[in-house]
Amino acid sequence: MKIHIYSIVLGASAILLMACSDGNSDSPSLPDPDPVEKPQEPARKDSTVVVAYVTSWSSCNVNPNFMTHVNYAFGHVRDDFQGVRIDNEARLKTIADKKKQFSKLSVMLSIGGWGSGRFSEMAADASFRKKFAADCARVCREFNLDGIDIDWEFPTSDAGGEISCSPADTKNYTLMMRDIREALGKDKYLTLASSVDAGYIDFRDILEYIDFVNIMAYDMNNAPSHNAPLYRSERSGWITADEGVKKHLAAGIPASKLVLGLPFYGHGRSPYDQTVDYKNITVKSGCTEKWDDVAKVPYMANADGELVLGFDNARSLEIKCEYVKEKGLHGAMYWDYDGDDSQSTLRKTVATSILGYPDFSNQ
Repeated sequence: MKIHIYSIVLGASAILLMACSDGNSDSPSLPDPDPVEKPQEPARKDSTVVVAYVTSWSSCNVNPNFMTHVNYAFGHVRDDFQGVRIDNEARLKTIADKKKQFSKLSVMLSIGGWGSGRFSEMAADASFRKKFAADCARVCREFNLDGIDIDWEFPTSDAGGEISCSPADTKNYTLMMRDIREALGKDKYLTLASSVDAGYIDFRDILEYIDFVNIMAYDMNNAPSHNAPLYRSERSGWITADEGVKKHLAAGIPASKLVLGLPFYGHGRSPYDQTVDYKNITVKSGCTEKWDDVAKVPYMANADGELVLGFDNARSLEIKCEYVKEKGLHGAMYWDYDGDDSQSTLRKTVATSILGYPDFSNQ
């Protein structure tokens, strides 16, 4: 993830040092300038998307020119299983208010995330499901949101942080999505985050209720394997982004409803932390930055040539964005907005590659 993982457990979040931070930096920094909207056509549901996860704990000023959709992280299933609890509601309101100036922007609430439970109990009970779905609709009205993104990524499994689960979760997931769609109506978005291996969910059964699927094509491995390889190489680990897309296609989701996830961070081992945001990645003493021309991602190698940090940069993201277009996918998603550097290197790469915005010189 993002903070979502399948095969590894993330350590503590990397220390944030740049201007766009979560507020824990000891160094003072100037606020980001207010962005100005670029002329664009109004967004439509069938338009290509760039989805940016923006977290409740970050404080950077979000520039809507870099994306079509914001997924605000996170909301949660309430303790009584009958509604939605939102982290940092004031931050969500600030993000949603940007739509007054940026007409093309869609803002959605992502419900779930790593360690966010109570989905299994809620989805198993018809009354709880209906009340939860109704509250999703209430949240959209109250905060002027454009839809809901469900981040219950591993139904039937406690892999998402030792949360409750049941063998009936897959069936109940479908019923939950049906009820949320009914409550939201046809004009709001309903999307989901999906494990890269396309497991846990009956995609054919939910297809009629959803707008698109965000594939979490990251957190696939830890060092000495790549975090998010596009293709298979000797350092690719158990799965690649390309293999994940193929698994989703085989599971019944058409390419036009698939969004490829991109990481603005890397996973490493000594001398690196387990998780390092792109903005904090440096070439440490004794290490060398290298390029895997088969997997199409960069990495840091130690003096013995071993991969000690797998990550993405502008070069690898541009290649992945070209892959999105070549395969006819619906767009790209990234976790998370705050992981980029102060020059918006990765955000600009994705926006330019996917949306065709050629000039960010004043952003």
